[in-house]
Amino acid sequence: MSNQQRFFIELAYDGTNYHGWQIQPNAIGVQEVLNNALATVFREPIETLGCGRTDTGVHARQFYAHFDAAGVMADSPWFTENSGNLLRSINSILPNDIAIKRIFPVEAKAHARFDATLRSYEYHIHFNKDPFKQNYSWLLRNEPDIELMNQAAKIIMEYTDFSCFSKSNTQVKTNNCKISRAEWVKTDDRIVFHISADRFLRNMVRAIVGTLLQVGHGEINPADVRGIIESKNRSKAGTSVPACGLYLTEVKY
Repeated sequence: MSNQQRFFIELAYDGTNYHGWQIQPNAIGVQEVLNNALATVFREPIETLGCGRTDTGVHARQFYAHFDAAGVMADSPWFTENSGNLLRSINSILPNDIAIKRIFPVEAKAHARFDATLRSYEYHIHFNKDPFKQNYSWLLRNEPDIELMNQAAKIIMEYTDFSCFSKSNTQVKTNNCKISRAEWVKTDDRIVFHISADRFLRNMVRAIVGTLLQVGHGEINPADVRGIIESKNRSKAGTSVPACGLYLTEVKY
């Protein structure tokens, strides 16, 4: 419809209570909750489209979605004067584990998923039992060798086809991704894996972390990662780590 205005919305969410971002037939996703809140405020049915999808239990510090609305024009005095109130209204309806940071008008063809040029994730691991890190970091008993894991992470960055780290039977045109950062950083009693790329495959980060932990625990050598990647076989890579430690931290356009 020609009288529709497209908006981008920036949000953050704790994924603990959700079956990922995507609307599910028999479970609650973040998208469904957000759509309902927006529909209430805009007083019309709203369908958002996200910058990607996160799995059950995965968190997002920064996530973007776009949607079209007919009832509010971005250049109208009402929107100009009430954009702050609009934000507060949406947040007041949303549960405490979902927060809207910004809402802003964009061009009609702007696309939250296809226009994104970089996505960054973090995976958090801690080693001392802490009730306040439950659901937000993975507790490991034995600390891995971070130096060996970083050697293996550098090898991963030499490649672009990551079929070995992809969930089976996913409907994507290519398994190629350009990774620009893959690095473990130690802070206090935890280690954090930072990874950035132009795109990610389903389950890719959790599979990479699982494989790197095999290196860190001496089960395989850093050089073995080459054979795993070149095999393009998911069964050759490590087990996917739990979702609780994974965060989508940045999306760039």
